[in-house]
Amino acid sequence: MARNYKIATVFGGTGFVGRQIVRELAARGVVVKVATRFPESAYFLKPYGAVGQVVPVACNYADSTSVHEAIKGADFVVNCIGILYERGKKSKFQRMHVDVPAMIAKACADENVEQFVHVSALGCDVGQSNYAKTKLEGEHAVQSNFAKAVILRPSVVFGEDDNFFNMFAELARYVPFLPLIGGGKTKFQPVYVGDVADAAIGALYDYSGKYSGSVYELGGPEVVDFKGVYERLFKYTGRERRLVNLPYCVARFEAAFLSLWPRPLLTRDQVESLKTDNVVAENAKTLADFGINPTSMDTILPGYLSRYRAGGGRFNTQTTA
Repeated sequence: MARNYKIATVFGGTGFVGRQIVRELAARGVVVKVATRFPESAYFLKPYGAVGQVVPVACNYADSTSVHEAIKGADFVVNCIGILYERGKKSKFQRMHVDVPAMIAKACADENVEQFVHVSALGCDVGQSNYAKTKLEGEHAVQSNFAKAVILRPSVVFGEDDNFFNMFAELARYVPFLPLIGGGKTKFQPVYVGDVADAAIGALYDYSGKYSGSVYELGGPEVVDFKGVYERLFKYTGRERRLVNLPYCVARFEAAFLSLWPRPLLTRDQVESLKTDNVVAENAKTLADFGINPTSMDTILPGYLSRYRAGGGRFNTQTTA
C-alpha cells in the first residue's frame, strides 16, 4: 500500500540551518529522520512535529552502511553538515565537506531518493581558504554521485540562534573595541535562515525538475562590509564600540593564539576567507528563482539582538558604553 506522506533524512539537523529545515519539513507533515552521531543531541527537535514525526537516528558518518541505513526509505535527503574550523582528527574540512557529502550522495543514488539538497557556502568557487576549497570540492563530489542534486550556497546566515551577530554582540559586552580585519572591506550579503530553509523546501518539492542539478547563491537584499555589520550591531544592542583596523598579517598572528581556544574566536583559515567578498554573483541563480523575496536584516535583528542591551530588555533604549 502506498503511503500518503513523505519521509526525509536530514544530516546536520541539529545545526542552525538544519533545525530550521527540520521544522519546516515537520510543518508540512513530513516524517523527518535526523541522522546524527549522537541521537540524544537531537531530542530537542522532537517537539517540532507530532509524536513520532521527528525521529533522531544514530549514524556513523565514517561508515557507508550506516549512512545507507539512515537514508533507506527516504523520499528527500538534505545535507547541512559543515564545520567552520578544524579540530582533532575527525573534524577536518576534507572529511566533513568532501568525503561525507560524497558518501551521502552515493547513498541517495543507491536508495533511489527523489531529491537531494546539499547546503554549501557562498564564495566557495572563488575563495582561497581551505574551508572554501573543500566546500567546492564537496559540491563536485555530490554532483558526481547524484547529478540532479540541488546545491544551495548561502552567504552569512542570520537568525535568532546564529553564530555571527550573536558572537559579535556577546564579544561587545566585554571588550572596548572590535576589529576590522583587513580594514573591514570584506563584503557580505547576510541571508535570513528562514529564507534558506524555504529554498531547501522549494527544491525538495520540485516535481517539475526545474531546480534539479543547479547551484543557487543565497543572499539577502543588502550588501554590507564589516563596518556595516557592526553598525547594525550597535544600533540594536545600544553598545557602541571603537573599531580598530587590523591588517591581515596581524590578524593571522593573533589567530595563531585565538585558534587554540576550545571554540576558536578566529583561525588563520578564517582570516584567509575574509580576503574574498561573500556576495551573490551577478548572473547567479538566487532566492528569486524560488519565488522568495529576501528578508532584510532590519526585520529580524531587533527581535534577538535587543537582549544584549543593558538590562537585557528589548524595550530598554538606553545606549551603553
